[in-house]
Amino acid sequence: MAVFKPFKAWRPLPDKAGLVASKPYDVLNSDEARIEAKGNPISFLRVGKPEIDLDPSIDIHDPLVYQKAKENLNQFIKDGVLVEDDDKYFYIYAQTMDGRVQYGLVGCAYVEDYWNDVIKKHEKTRADKEEDRSNHVRVTNAHSGPVFLTYPDNDIIDKEVAKISSEKAEIDFVAQDGIRHQCWVIRDKNINQLIEKTLANVKNFYVADGHHRSAAAAIVGRERQKANPNHNGTEEYNYYLAVLFPAKQLYIMDYNRLVIDLNGNTEAEFFEKLAQYFTIEKANNQVRPSKKGEIGLYINKNWYKLNLLEKYANNPDPVESLDVAVLQKYVLDGILGIEDPRRSNRIDFVGGIRGLGELERRVNSGEMVLAFSMYPTSIEELMDIADAGQIMPPKSTWFEPKLRDGMFTHFLD
Repeated sequence: MAVFKPFKAWRPLPDKAGLVASKPYDVLNSDEARIEAKGNPISFLRVGKPEIDLDPSIDIHDPLVYQKAKENLNQFIKDGVLVEDDDKYFYIYAQTMDGRVQYGLVGCAYVEDYWNDVIKKHEKTRADKEEDRSNHVRVTNAHSGPVFLTYPDNDIIDKEVAKISSEKAEIDFVAQDGIRHQCWVIRDKNINQLIEKTLANVKNFYVADGHHRSAAAAIVGRERQKANPNHNGTEEYNYYLAVLFPAKQLYIMDYNRLVIDLNGNTEAEFFEKLAQYFTIEKANNQVRPSKKGEIGLYINKNWYKLNLLEKYANNPDPVESLDVAVLQKYVLDGILGIEDPRRSNRIDFVGGIRGLGELERRVNSGEMVLAFSMYPTSIEELMDIADAGQIMPPKSTWFEPKLRDGMFTHFLD
């Protein structure tokens, strides 16, 4: 069964939270992060992406970068930008986007649950990205950005969250992107104990977003265990920062694809090969797929609607039946020769938050030749695949809104 426990968080003061909280390290490149943090000395990007405070010529994996993260985090504490709570608590973190609210429970997940697959994963992690985040945790001695977990809905937890979140939030601000962020501290020990006990009966948690952060926390946790001759399992390094959302509240957006060329095919040859697997219907407007099995194609300033032929549809395998897997098998690999989209430099991925106009812009500019718009993967598909011990194709899900870094920080000791 899963473990989720309260902890003593370091948090920004309410009047500073809007300036401190930042987008996650992995949704901005270094140049975008420099622009985002410009003029804001207490942006948490200075911890999550500390290269923005160094010369741009320095490699982002240079030891100086991780040292800068530690230095900036310690300075935030010294200056009173971040303050430690007086006891271990659970927290409620709410996000509102386009009038829709999701309520997450903030606490610490258990490192051994990651290794024992009580916390289920649906993506492969890359060793270089694992090492980057592991180095960040090792040097800062902190989990400074939460992992996004989900679990089957629970009426007891929902009831307590609804009751507490009906009161005035301790932190409440609207970020520049229009997303509202709120935080409540659950100070009642009885409620904390009830939540911890209730979650102890949950069989599994699922990583929705943050596979590399999870892996890094687990790797460093194991390292600390082995290095401590007096290890007893209660140390803070055995746990890592996470926000736990009930599955019914989550919103998964489309994760679209752009390809740089037609793999030596003419446009006519490409469409001829495509017709072996799909019906092709020219559209008068942008194609945002309205159902599973429908894929949009944008090429040469025209939109098309693709539907897989019946003889290839209804695959019972939970992975192969995903739209992103269908596209990968029959088009990206089968026609365009992109065997491994994780490593190919001929493909790019665009989260649905950027809109279909971004696909048109990049194709019309000549940077890319064609784009595919996808129907979002469902949370049920994600959980079914994780339960089956299988792995989704890369870039299958795009969750919005993103959790903000800096709202909560968990130290390893």
